[in-house]
Amino acid sequence: MKRNLNDLMAFVTVAREGSFTRAAAQLGITQPALSQTITALENRMDIRLLTRTTRNVSPTAAGERLLLAIGSRFDEIEAELDMLTEMREKPAGTVRITCGPNILSALLLPKLAPVLRKYPDVRLEFDANHGFRNIVADRFDAGVRLGDTIDKDMIAMPITGPLRMAAVASPEYFDQHPRPETPHDLLHHNCMNMRQATSGGLYVWEFDNDDGPVNVRVNGQLTFNTSAHMVEAALTGLGIAFLPEEEFEPHIDEGRLIRVLETWCLPFQGYYLYYPSRKQHSPAFSLVMDALKLGG
Repeated sequence: MKRNLNDLMAFVTVAREGSFTRAAAQLGITQPALSQTITALENRMDIRLLTRTTRNVSPTAAGERLLLAIGSRFDEIEAELDMLTEMREKPAGTVRITCGPNILSALLLPKLAPVLRKYPDVRLEFDANHGFRNIVADRFDAGVRLGDTIDKDMIAMPITGPLRMAAVASPEYFDQHPRPETPHDLLHHNCMNMRQATSGGLYVWEFDNDDGPVNVRVNGQLTFNTSAHMVEAALTGLGIAFLPEEEFEPHIDEGRLIRVLETWCLPFQGYYLYYPSRKQHSPAFSLVMDALKLGG
């Protein structure tokens, strides 16, 4: 037997109000329409649920049993809906994001700090690493990575403009070594390698200009798996480092690092926030999206 939840809700309202007129007003329908709904429900169930008199309406024994069985459940549903409405008006909950350590400190924390201050019930959990996590299997709400590294089945929203790589070293280093004019000149320099978390191999420095791409497998005394320590080593004068330019910007601007091979570093896709579905997002996640949106 097919049962309509609206019909059951109508029965609960009439039984509690003891009046078709008051129940109809509460439900926002006409009294005749409500009466027809209850009659149709009783016919489908083949049992009388309400006793009607000219003065009042009361549940029969069967109606009383049904009211006790389902009335509290409707109350629970109503309470949950009220809570969800409150969440929309006052966002709460945890948003889990996997990302690289550099973008976390350089962009995510500064842009999301106002959200945390304004909405104290919103919580953010970050998984900062250079590797890639399966955001579906590992139950993350989203990830932040470079655009050309994101799976095609993900929804991706840009959160930065195009980026460029930068090759830099300290003035002290270039006092003792000639500045490279082409990427191949790097083979004669002490360059810092980056160990890739995903493959375990060393990152091959990738350059590009109007003549086309050039890849160089550099050599040097130092190998890192974190960008912050590579920047520190470059400032100390221990060799040439190669990272996205925002990692070096304040040091370049203040003369602590010197940029080389700039014409060989063309723009590439920047960072994106990506997630697996276009389904309705939680209010907390929508706040994160709005805060990170380009121009937001």
